[in-house]
Amino acid sequence: MALPASATSSRLLALLSLLQSRRDWPGPLLAQRLEVSERTVRRDVDRLRELGYPINAVKGPDGGYRLEAGAQLPPLLFDDEQAVALAVALQLAVVTGAGIEEAAARALSTLSQVMPSHLTRRIDALRPIVLDRAATAGTGQAEVEQVDVDLLLAINQAVQLREGLRFDYDHDRTTATGDGRDDGGSTASTEPTASREVHPHHLVLRAGRWYLLAWEPGKQDWRTYRVDRMRLRVPGGARFSPREVPGGDAAAYVAGRFKGSPAGKGWPCTGVVIVHRSAAELAPFVGDGTLESLGAHRCRLVLGSWSWMGLAASLARLDADIEVVGPQDLRAAFSRLAERGTRAAAPPSTSTRSGRGA
Repeated sequence: MALPASATSSRLLALLSLLQSRRDWPGPLLAQRLEVSERTVRRDVDRLRELGYPINAVKGPDGGYRLEAGAQLPPLLFDDEQAVALAVALQLAVVTGAGIEEAAARALSTLSQVMPSHLTRRIDALRPIVLDRAATAGTGQAEVEQVDVDLLLAINQAVQLREGLRFDYDHDRTTATGDGRDDGGSTASTEPTASREVHPHHLVLRAGRWYLLAWEPGKQDWRTYRVDRMRLRVPGGARFSPREVPGGDAAAYVAGRFKGSPAGKGWPCTGVVIVHRSAAELAPFVGDGTLESLGAHRCRLVLGSWSWMGLAASLARLDADIEVVGPQDLRAAFSRLAERGTRAAAPPSTSTRSGRGA
């Protein structure tokens, strides 16, 4: 007796899923996994070929099958985790400015129409995190550090619902950063692990790490916390009324805290220069600087630092001709840097040579 069409379709989907999960599948193993005969496997492979899937026969003692890349894109099959990952990637593509925004939006719309409701809810919960990622993607070159997605989702839910968080914070899990701090200027505890109760406001990605920007009632101040150091406690805190982040921009405020500004402002010394290199060449080396292309071999760079001398030295390392647009303090710093460089390049004096040999 012939099987119902629904049973055949389900088996074809199961076969396609198996073929996508590994490179080569022996025929007998496919038959065993699908609980059918090898002859049925051969017929099902032929059906998939008719639908456009390029499945090649693999030579060997048992024979087998391999799903190859084809000339046209056939219908694809994704498991839950793959579908979520694809939707998140498409959300990022929509806002990256890479020239594929319209196509990414159409693909995201197509995927959303067939997405099961439980996956839709998961993707909706991730959307604010994805947008934070997109907003800060150009602020550094670091790879994003892996953080438990369930932890991110739990924190993001508290942010959206304006519910307090209680957590243990591990101060010993230190990793060096460019400015010697990795908690945005938060006051460190003398204990390796400290308990916190805060009002969570924003999740921000900076230099490859996720941070929570929160108001701490006990300190009556804003604090930033590395998410990978947080261990949530149950139950959480009470509901709260949101506050306005100083300056109105959470990402800018967190960046300012890492620059040593208690008010979350920018670098104390910021200069504007014309650099005789292309913006594409300089992009990997200017950190949170802002680049504007002025042609194939020139660009305008706005960059900040702790001091004018530090800024001049940072610009000098770019190994290119530089025109200072302003301010005058930066010109003066370049002059002092040149004088020091001249002295450093001079041959050692007689007294220095004799002192070395003593």
